[in-house]
Amino acid sequence: MSAHLADRHEQSTAEIVVIGGGLGGVAAALAALRRGHTVILTEETDWLGGQLTSQGVPPDEHPWIERFGATRSYRAVRDGIRDHYRRTTPLTPAAAADQYLNPGLGRVSKLCHEPTVAAAVLDGMIAPYVSSGRLTVLRTTRPVSAESVAGVVRTVTVEDPEGGRHRLSGRFVLDATELGDLLPLAGIPYVTGAEGRTETGEPSAPLDARPDNVQAFSWVFALAYDEHGDHTIERPADYDYWRSYEPPFWHGPMLGFVAPDPRTLEPLTRTFVPNARVDAGVIADQSRDPGDRELWAFRRVLARANFEPGYLESDITIVNWPMIDYLDGSIIDVDEETRDRHLAGARALSLAMLYWLQTEAPRPDGGRGWPGLHLRGDVLGTSDGFAKAPYIRESRRIRALYTITEQDLSFEIRGDLGAVRYPDSVGIGMYRIDLHPSSGGDNYIDVASSPFQIPLGALIPAGGGNLLAAGKNLGTTHITNGCYRLHPVEWNVGEAAGALASFCLENGTTPSEVHADPGRVSAFQSELVDDGFELAWPDSAEVRAF
Repeated sequence: MSAHLADRHEQSTAEIVVIGGGLGGVAAALAALRRGHTVILTEETDWLGGQLTSQGVPPDEHPWIERFGATRSYRAVRDGIRDHYRRTTPLTPAAAADQYLNPGLGRVSKLCHEPTVAAAVLDGMIAPYVSSGRLTVLRTTRPVSAESVAGVVRTVTVEDPEGGRHRLSGRFVLDATELGDLLPLAGIPYVTGAEGRTETGEPSAPLDARPDNVQAFSWVFALAYDEHGDHTIERPADYDYWRSYEPPFWHGPMLGFVAPDPRTLEPLTRTFVPNARVDAGVIADQSRDPGDRELWAFRRVLARANFEPGYLESDITIVNWPMIDYLDGSIIDVDEETRDRHLAGARALSLAMLYWLQTEAPRPDGGRGWPGLHLRGDVLGTSDGFAKAPYIRESRRIRALYTITEQDLSFEIRGDLGAVRYPDSVGIGMYRIDLHPSSGGDNYIDVASSPFQIPLGALIPAGGGNLLAAGKNLGTTHITNGCYRLHPVEWNVGEAAGALASFCLENGTTPSEVHADPGRVSAFQSELVDDGFELAWPDSAEVRAF
């Protein structure tokens, strides 16, 4: 690294600084930009979109997403993805005419698609603001320090891969990083891992707090299948380690098709058939069918059945399965050497899974392995076939003015009352409390939940100041993170944070003051509704717990 690059230290100022360009960060920036403010947005990778793009995960959504249960701008993302396929690919007449086109006919979502398409759509949404000069985007940068006084963040310094540093300042600073990385840098009180039942009263929490007990993260990859080819990779050096890796609750080695059923914890054998025949009607409704019983179709992002013959030689599917959940340790609040070791371990596990699929996986015909399986990095924007970043399920979480607990939304606890109705609602969401196995040795925790709201108080640190949570780092617990971490909810959280910062700028107030004043809360909510937010679920028998 040259000295002049390492010493470069630029300064930039905007009204609002958003650290982290995942779904929450992009939504926050767009909310502020629509209101006429200037924004600096940073992102650790070269793609915006986080779990939807750089992490390679098709959207996990509730079953009513096509009609209600998301903000207007989130719907614009989904519409943009479908429009891309209609404009640029040879869809069959039936697929082109389908209002609810699902390019991959995957079972995890009603909109399974290539991550590269979502990245392009998000870039298109921010492009007018970049051209106008009101939005500055700093890609491939990560926060390395912050200056703050009594919860007020004065500056945030981000670093690029060449060692160049950029000092950023704004009236409001939003943390939309995947792991809540700004919180320790700025001295904002936060929580990691599992809170104890003695603190939260949650039935599914451990008796005592376990700060290092964090949901597994995964390094996903994309696969296609060449029936007549042999694309077998070199045997990974640590393959024997992963081939024999067997958590005590797994019912066998992780490299296999047997894994716990998340809801019963009993052993469940999944099937896997590359380019399996596509059923006529894919439901893609996890309230009725978890979707992961057939792994090829589960997260398939391109299905040949949707396109004219000859366009695709193979379907393309995303491998984000239980078998690649990394359980050997957390990457939160550890030294850099430990973090790098666990990140490398997650990639190694995924590579071992690929090799096992190519060489040892049992086939329906009695044979072993599919050597024609091969990586498709182009759909993930990489040369190696792996996502640009690991899929992060759990972040540091602010100690908030309001913390959402299991008692707020568990169907077993709330029953026909439904989830708690918050007077300061800034949005809605729905998903089961779905916690993957953890670094502390926990099996799945899977709890039926009721359609819920997002309380404003969960976005604001208890100590006040000018920092807002704009992603998975809002005031949930380890348990309720399991249903507040999904795509439309993260987008809504970030969008509400960007709107709140804007409201405070325009009214000369602070987030804590807004939260404490019912009149201001009501005025803010009116603005949200005008901007396409849904603050309460429809009063309908269709909207139910699952």
